[in-house]
Amino acid sequence: MGSVERIKNVAIRVAKWHRAGYQMVVVPSAMSGETNRLLALAKAVNNDPSPRELDMIASTGEQVSVGLLCIALQAEGIDAVSYCGWQVPIRTDNSFTKGVTDDGHITTLGRGGSDTQAVAVAAAMNASECLIYTDVDAIYTTDPRVEPDARPLKTVTFEEMLEMASLGSKILQIRAVEFAGKYKVPTRVLSSFTDPMIPIAEEASSGTLISFEAASPLIVTRPRFPCSACRINRALRLRSSGLSPKPTLTST
Repeated sequence: MGSVERIKNVAIRVAKWHRAGYQMVVVPSAMSGETNRLLALAKAVNNDPSPRELDMIASTGEQVSVGLLCIALQAEGIDAVSYCGWQVPIRTDNSFTKGVTDDGHITTLGRGGSDTQAVAVAAAMNASECLIYTDVDAIYTTDPRVEPDARPLKTVTFEEMLEMASLGSKILQIRAVEFAGKYKVPTRVLSSFTDPMIPIAEEASSGTLISFEAASPLIVTRPRFPCSACRINRALRLRSSGLSPKPTLTST
């Protein structure tokens, strides 16, 4: 979601899955740098802004991106509709998470919150998989920019992913991993930079699947610094109920 061109690519990818018989719920992030810009504006006005008003401001970044994505999907001939968390509605408490409180206050999940929201929606809709599209092509044993021998993983367990997060990995927001583990939502991390018209079968098996099935023993090495390149452009795809026997995927 970093630019207009990237948003159009997301729309092409989502349209491809739609035409293959899937129904999708897509949870996009704000456009690149937008959240930082909005928060900087707030702190320029008051160095100690209230959490309520920060959520009010920060939530507009995703509102813009989801609206633009729907316009791009409509240009692809897809009858898409955008919703904010408060319109669904996603009910939250006053800790300021993404959605709306009983008092009508708009809330967010903070940095990386779209990961957790995507997993929550996947759990609520009993999706077969939640797909998180990001700027890396898989989860690696360590930061490949630091360690040349780092290897991509086809599968990891939720427990292994939580361990990696505790050692500094920033592939996924840790709350998203905890939520997926608690509600048993298989979650796949894959690249948003592949050709949007990549064959569905190839795309569905790419990246790294996080699940409860034990894979080969995993040795995780501590990265020398947090992986800043691992910010998430997140997205969720939910399988069509009864339209296809294939696993469900998602995009952005």
